[in-house]
Amino acid sequence: MTTVVELDIPADRLAAARSFERVPELEYQIGGMIGDAPPLVWLSGPDRETVRAALETDPSVDVIASVTDETTTDRSSTDAAADRERWLFRLAFGDRFKLFERIVAENDGAILEASGNAGSWSVTLLFHDRDSLSTCYSLFDQYDFGVDVTRLTGIDDLASAGTPLTETQYETIRAAHELGYFEVPRRITLKELAAELDVSHQALSERLRRCHAALVNAELTGGLRPTAIDP
Repeated sequence: MTTVVELDIPADRLAAARSFERVPELEYQIGGMIGDAPPLVWLSGPDRETVRAALETDPSVDVIASVTDETTTDRSSTDAAADRERWLFRLAFGDRFKLFERIVAENDGAILEASGNAGSWSVTLLFHDRDSLSTCYSLFDQYDFGVDVTRLTGIDDLASAGTPLTETQYETIRAAHELGYFEVPRRITLKELAAELDVSHQALSERLRRCHAALVNAELTGGLRPTAIDP
């Protein structure tokens, strides 16, 4: 059975502890991640300059690019007074975060969402079986991540997990990641990956574009949305 687990992790065990110390009201919001590509991250704080300065002095965070220079208002809350200004960055996180990602990926898991504030991270993971989750949890303990499981949910379909990907899309992205399609340089070509998945080159290319579009749209609109129909 597919399982979704929500974890709390101290920032000093994962990433961004220094920036939280410098700007206590700073918040990170990360959507789903694909392979080793630096993720798109929404950040909110007192102002853009303060947020940028906090990132640049944090050794566990590297600013790859500022995706939007202008301020965006987060209106996801139903409380109008809770509207917050935020900015979109592409960030590369340090070794501890990369180790966490690798542990999840090597145990057939996926990071659906991660958010950080007040010196702590809340991370939502998806696994297709409990054995993989158990192995992953043991490794978290071995590498001293200090994880605290806050919620564990068994679900019968991927849409219930809140991911924008369908089952087929998720399996395609996972196979592409495991076989090295997203690495630089790539360990497998699109044609070779299509043969592995027994689909045409064109069909795979279109499926990957839909995967990317779904994840980017979910990130840019500020929330993951389930897809009921497999395109």
